[in-house]
Amino acid sequence: MEDSLLKIEAINKSFGERQVLKNINFSLKKGEFVSLVGVSGSGKSTLLNIIAGLEKPDNGSMYLEGCSITNQKGKVSYMFQKDLLFPYYTILDNVILPLVIQGTEKGDAKKLAEPLFKQFGLEGTQSQYPSELSGGMRQRAAFLRTYLNSKKVMLLDEPFSALDMITKNHMHEWYLQTVRKLGLTTLLITHDIEEAILLSDRILIMNNVNDSEETNIIAELMVESERPRTMEFCFTEQFARMKQKIYNML
Repeated sequence: MEDSLLKIEAINKSFGERQVLKNINFSLKKGEFVSLVGVSGSGKSTLLNIIAGLEKPDNGSMYLEGCSITNQKGKVSYMFQKDLLFPYYTILDNVILPLVIQGTEKGDAKKLAEPLFKQFGLEGTQSQYPSELSGGMRQRAAFLRTYLNSKKVMLLDEPFSALDMITKNHMHEWYLQTVRKLGLTTLLITHDIEEAILLSDRILIMNNVNDSEETNIIAELMVESERPRTMEFCFTEQFARMKQKIYNML
C-alpha cells in the first residue's frame, strides 16, 4: 500500500532450530484496526515484540511513514495484557511515567496528559491510586499511558482478556469510539474471535510455520461492516458466518 502508515516486509524469526515467523508481510493504513488471530505458538507476540524493537528479526524490514524502524525501540506504542500500573503512584503519575523516563520534565508531561483525561473517561481520577479504580478504569489509564508514549501506532497484546464480559463489552465500545475520535491505528493480538470481528477492519489469521506454506499468515479477512460497531452486530448472520469461517481455518 502506498499510503501505508506501518509496513512489515519479509520478517523471519527463529529460536534455535524452531522457526516462529516465516516471510511476514502486511501493512496498516492510518486509522485502520487490524487483529492477529491464531493458535498458541504461531508467533503473534513475537511479531509485536519485533515491531516494538524488543526482539530482533533474523531478517526483514519495518517502516513507519516510510522511515525504517527495524530494531528501533520507542517508535510505536505497546500495551500488554496487564495494566502494569504502579500501586503507590497516582493515576496521573502512572500515565506520565514513560514520558518522564524518556526525559520530559514532569511538569511538561502533566500538561500533555491532563487534557486527555476527559477524552479517555478518566476525569477526576488524576490524584487517585490504582486500587481505587475498577479494572476497566485501570485499563483506560493504561491505554492513555500507551497513547501518550507514541500517538501513531498502538500495539495491543490481549488488553481486554483479563476483564469480565460486561466490562469487556463496555471497553470495546469505548475503545472503538476513542479510535474514531483520535484517529488511532491499532494492531491487536487476541484469541477471542468474536472480539476480533467486532473491533477490526481486517483480521490476519496466523498458524504455526509449515514447510508447505510461503508464510504463517494463512489468510486475510475483511470485516465488511462500518465501525464503530455495537454488540448488536454480534447477533447478525454476517458475524456468525465470519466466526464460523475463522474457526474452520484454525
